[in-house]
This record gives sequence, structure tokens and C-alpha cells, in this order.
Amino acid sequence: MRRGTAKGGGSGGAKRGLQTIFEAEIATEVETLISPEAVEALDFEALETSVRRRALELAARAVEQRLNSDHTDHVGAAAPCDCGQTARYAGRRAKRFETVLGAMRLERAYYDCPNCKTGFCPRDRGLGLEGRSLSPAVTRMVGTVGALVSFQEGSELLSELSGIEVGAKQVERTAEALGREIAQHERQVVESANSSEIPETLYLGVDGTGVPMRRCELTGRPGKQPDGSAKTREVKLCTLWSAEARDDEDRPVRDRGSVSYSAAIETAATQDVDSTVAPFWQRVEREAKRRGFDRARRQVFLGDGALWIWNLADELFPRATQIVDLFHAMEHLSEVARAIYGASSDLATAWARQRYDELEAGDLDALLGVLRTHQTSCEEARKAAAYFQRNQHRMRYHRFRAKGLCTSTGVVEAGCKVVVGHRLKRAGMHWSLNGANAILALRCARLSGRFEMFWNSTHRCRHTA
Repeated sequence: MRRGTAKGGGSGGAKRGLQTIFEAEIATEVETLISPEAVEALDFEALETSVRRRALELAARAVEQRLNSDHTDHVGAAAPCDCGQTARYAGRRAKRFETVLGAMRLERAYYDCPNCKTGFCPRDRGLGLEGRSLSPAVTRMVGTVGALVSFQEGSELLSELSGIEVGAKQVERTAEALGREIAQHERQVVESANSSEIPETLYLGVDGTGVPMRRCELTGRPGKQPDGSAKTREVKLCTLWSAEARDDEDRPVRDRGSVSYSAAIETAATQDVDSTVAPFWQRVEREAKRRGFDRARRQVFLGDGALWIWNLADELFPRATQIVDLFHAMEHLSEVARAIYGASSDLATAWARQRYDELEAGDLDALLGVLRTHQTSCEEARKAAAYFQRNQHRMRYHRFRAKGLCTSTGVVEAGCKVVVGHRLKRAGMHWSLNGANAILALRCARLSGRFEMFWNSTHRCRHTA
């Protein structure tokens, strides 16, 4: 009993001694930088930068020394390997790791498996360092900058704001690896929303936007270039949100913090003979389940009128109210007006304005009648007539408004810019399929407020296991 008490007292004394030494080192650093007569001419930025750097260096050395002096990671002459066989102790191996405190050189017990020809360090697994040279905290930082800015900008931000030196290529590799983990987690972990958290009305919208790809990713793919080739591949985006709030004119307004995103370059095409639905349809199903869309009292599915969108809505959410985005519908009418009267004609403006009024008032019979009078002489009018005829039941805007429903996919359009455009469509960028999907997964997780949940349920649990 006495030995236990003495041991505890000794440990506490060692900790207090380390703290005292650390505080003394920092105090000495400050005294060195600030002489009594130099306070007036003090460069405070230089002072705080220098003291911060020195404090981190001291902390890094203290942690490094503490870990290197602890050999409890040596579990004996042999240790079980993941392959099922026994690995042999092969001494202590040193490796440099980048941490938020600075670089550390850690010595760990190393075990070598003659069966699978690989080696491992038990301590790396415990500390979340296995297979990497960045600490968990630095990995998390890299994930943040990789989701928000280019890899080069991310490297520069890490250096400038935290003093951590991670090259652009390593930012790329680490962010994409993290994104692939998130993508796998998104496919495998689908927790349904609590009924109490589901708003009365939920909106779901889908859209697509092209992303510039590397040439090797476009071989044989048809596109819109003069020679029929492609320069981009389409990212398909699923967006969910609520709009219970109202503006001064009693129009629905998106609820703050209610938007979630899920996106990838994947197909939405499905054949009648397919035994499973297309990957993007599965993505939409997962996101809808997470948000409780299928259990909301009112379900609204918004789209731009593309046939694949309504096929998806009919198949997955037959109870949902389908609405063609009002502004897409208006753009079709503007194109017809320009085709009939010319792009800069006052007649075109007046004609389009009258069609807008008919559309918003729900007078689709009048609108279709006018379009049909022009369809024999104007190809755009013929296409528009077919479009409005096909989507009549999705364009009853006066009825939708009377029910207090959104009639625009502005949230989805903004999502294409925020999720995809601002990060993946910048000048000079050309993506691999795997790289683009990894960063899309990472970005969607952060913008949807799910990165913390992913990190806590995977990395943190893994590191403390």
C-alpha cells in the first residue's frame, strides 16, 4: 500500500517538476526577448511569434522524450500479426512525425512478420500514426484546408497560420485519402433521422455540373467539343433542406443550417433489366433516409425538367410533390422569345414577360396555345411546347405557392457553385475520377456539418481503441 502511495506521489512530483521546468524555460525566453529598456520599442508580433514557436518546440521535446523513454509498447519477443501469424520483435525503430507541436522523432518497438513480409509498430496504432507521417491533429487540419482551397494554398495556409510544414503533394495525398474514408463511411453508415427532428416539409433537389478532368479520364467519352470529345465529366449533386421560415411577403425561406449535400461523379442511368438501381439513385436514397425525407409529412422534389430526374423521383419518392424549377421554365420561354424576335428586341422582352405572367398565374393552356402557333416555324417553340406539355402538373406554381411551397431550386443551383465550382472548377484544375470524388466527399461532409461526426466515429475511436 505504501509502495502504491509512494509511486503515485513520485509520478505527481515528476509531472510538477516537468511543468516547473517548462514554465521556467518560457519565462527565460520572454526575459531574453524583452529587456527592461526595450519595452517601448517592442515588436509585439515578433515577440508573440517567437515565444509561441519556442513554447511549441519545448512541448514537442517534452512529449518526444516522454514517449521515447516509455518502452511499454514492447509486448514481448512476439506479437500477433493481422495476417493471423506471429511477428517477431526486431528492435526499436525511429521515425519522424509532423505534429501540431512541430516535428518529433519517435522510437517505437517494431515487429516483423516473416509470413506476410510486413512490419508494424503497436504504438503507432495506439497513437493513430500507423502508415502515416502526420499526427491525427495535423491530418485533421490538412482535411480542412484540402476541402476548402487548392492543395498548394492549403500547404501555404498551414505554414503561415500554424507553422506546420506540409508540402502541397502531401496535402493532396492526405486530403484525398481522408475523402475516400468519408466516401466509404457515407456508403456504409446511414443513420435515420429522429422523427422529432424531421420538419413538416422537406425539399430534395438534384442537379449536375461538369468538372474538368484529366485527358486519360475522358478517353472514348462523347462531349460538347467541336470534334465530339469531352473535357469534363458531370458531378451529380443531391441537396436537401427545409424552409419553414417566411420572409416579409410570407414566402418560404431556407432555414439556416438545414442544407445537406451529397455528390459524386457517378451514373444515374439504369436499365429495365438491371437488378439494382444506379449508384446516384442509391446516393439519393441514403441522403433522404438520413434526413427523414421519406417520413416528412410533405415531400417536395425539385428539378430542372430533365427526364432522368423525374424517373428518379417517380421510382424513389412516389408520394412527393414534383416541381419544375420556375426559373428554368422561364429560361425556356426567354430562348423562344429570342428565337422569334431577336436577342435584343423589345418585342422579345414583351412577349417573354407575357408568357411569364401566364406561367405564374397557372394559365398553361394559354401559354401552350401561343407556343403552338410558332412551333411550325420555330424549332425552339416546338421544343418548348413539348417541354411545357410534358411537365404541366409540375408547373402549377400558383397552387404550390398557395400551399406555401418553394418553387425554385436556388438552393441546388447555389450548391453546385459552393460544393463543386468553388473548389473543383478553378483555373488550371484537371481531376482524376478518384481524386475528384474524394474531395467531393470531404467537402460535402464539411459543408453538411458531418465532418465532426465522421471523425469522432472513425479516427478518434480507432486511436483510443
